[in-house]
Amino acid sequence: MAEITAKLVKELREMTGSGMMDCKKALVEVEGDIEKAVEYLKEKGLAKAAKKAGRIAAEGLVKIAVAADGKSAALVEVNSETDFVAKNDEFITFVDDLAKLALEAKNTVMDDFKAMAYDGTTVGEALTAKIAKIGENMSLRRIEKAAGDVLTSYVHGGGRIGVIIAGNGEDNDANKEALKNVAMQVAAMNPQYVSRDDISAEELEGIKKVTVESALNDPFTLPKPILNKLLDKAVDGVWSAEDVKTLEDKRAEKGFNFNYLPNFLSDEAKQKLAELAVADKANIIADKVFGGLVEGRIKKQLKEICLLEQTYVKAEDGKQTVSQYLESVDKGLSLAKVVRFEVGEGLEKKNEDFAAEVAAQMAGK
Repeated sequence: MAEITAKLVKELREMTGSGMMDCKKALVEVEGDIEKAVEYLKEKGLAKAAKKAGRIAAEGLVKIAVAADGKSAALVEVNSETDFVAKNDEFITFVDDLAKLALEAKNTVMDDFKAMAYDGTTVGEALTAKIAKIGENMSLRRIEKAAGDVLTSYVHGGGRIGVIIAGNGEDNDANKEALKNVAMQVAAMNPQYVSRDDISAEELEGIKKVTVESALNDPFTLPKPILNKLLDKAVDGVWSAEDVKTLEDKRAEKGFNFNYLPNFLSDEAKQKLAELAVADKANIIADKVFGGLVEGRIKKQLKEICLLEQTYVKAEDGKQTVSQYLESVDKGLSLAKVVRFEVGEGLEKKNEDFAAEVAAQMAGK
């Protein structure tokens, strides 16, 4: 058996990045054979990585790589358990490398990407090794690519949000600046669609259904003629005498603003009024005035969730849409693809109480 010297332990640590005591234990287990010790640590590292895989990785980093010709780009999100690891130089370099590698990927299928060669191994195996070395779970969550005649990218918040916008049109400085401005808007406003044309008929019907139901359940926002009919039904044996008197008093009060009526009614009265509206849904929907209200609210929602219909944030008149802004720069400029990644979006984040965790561990001992 070879002597387990400090030099040997140091050499193994440098080769694997594992902890000093883990290296010493590995060398003891394999009787000082450094090659076997490397394999031993890999095996143990894989076991640790598998254990960590159950932990929520909702922090992390977004990185973008742009091709040399500036016509294509790739966006990668890699998650970690803590923001501390996301700021680790080794982690940052790893994500940078993956973004560059994604440029060469034939597709964005995650299994295919993980099988790509990386630093003498594969992307998936390299990720597992990083988990073992750094000591917490990490997840290669998603990759995306975009290409166009003219392209720009934008990273916000030190890697929290990444945006790529590919456009159709002339590749010049003015168009690049315009797309950069739009990319910053996408980062800030997070539109769900590029235009309303991207919304399926089923999704539009869903938006309409929610809009109708929310209007019925908030009857005081309904058009006044419809609201007054509901109020007349409410006072006819539905509301309490106290709420009926409140309504009669406010109707008789000169100059009273009925927008404030809910403030003077009981919660029970407001609930019953909403129930009356829902029960009379068929008649209310058939009312053209209500139809106009629903269409107006849907249009307002689409302006918020569709990029081209959003008000351009730098608009001098406060009215110019993103579509109008792009047209003002170059009528031949259009958006081919918009990609936005935000670290951890849609993932449940673990709320950790470090002091409580330490206390629990001490109590367990």
